[in-house]
Amino acid sequence: MFSNGHHLVRRLVQLYAGLALYGISSAMLVRSGLGLEPWNVLHQGLAAHTGLSIGTVLIIVGVIVLLTWIPMRQRPGLGTVSNVIVIGIVMDGALAVIPEAHGLSVRVPMLVAGIVLNGAATGSYIAARFGPGPRDGLMTGLHRRTGHSIRMIRTAVEISVVATGFLLGGTVGVGTLLYALSIGPLAQFFLRVFDVPAAPAGSTIVAAGSPRGAILRP
Repeated sequence: MFSNGHHLVRRLVQLYAGLALYGISSAMLVRSGLGLEPWNVLHQGLAAHTGLSIGTVLIIVGVIVLLTWIPMRQRPGLGTVSNVIVIGIVMDGALAVIPEAHGLSVRVPMLVAGIVLNGAATGSYIAARFGPGPRDGLMTGLHRRTGHSIRMIRTAVEISVVATGFLLGGTVGVGTLLYALSIGPLAQFFLRVFDVPAAPAGSTIVAAGSPRGAILRP
């Protein structure tokens, strides 16, 4: 019983640490001013037009995306719901304390550190096996419904998200491209680092599928 409880506690700590780190790393990308990850380009653009904070917009968009799971008969897990709430709250908190970066000597290291930390955060919360993020579920649901490849759906969705966010005033730059090229390998590496061993025999803890099959976006 102790072993099962320890296993669950580790997964929970890893889930929420990963989500919190994701929010902090996203705030670092905002402060670098060199380009955001695709969905946050949209969130920033919407925030500029609504007067809401980017974290609040992230939560609202996450809820809307989660509602699209209903007709696709997707089932959210604890990690899915937590993803919607925790990242936005932590991101706003981090933006309140992280100052604007001035000069490339500060902005470039902040960008690189933010991307690496984002990869670590992604690997951490996915490896906890509490369910995919809402945007991941949208893509896998569309894959099942349409029969198109996940890669094609992900590419189409993220190009649309970036284009819309850019038109609304979101920051697209070298950081956006660097993120797109590096987040997959980084997250795969950190999935191995944070991989949680299988629960002891007889455990009632149910893992939410293999994390290695996840799309690496929260």
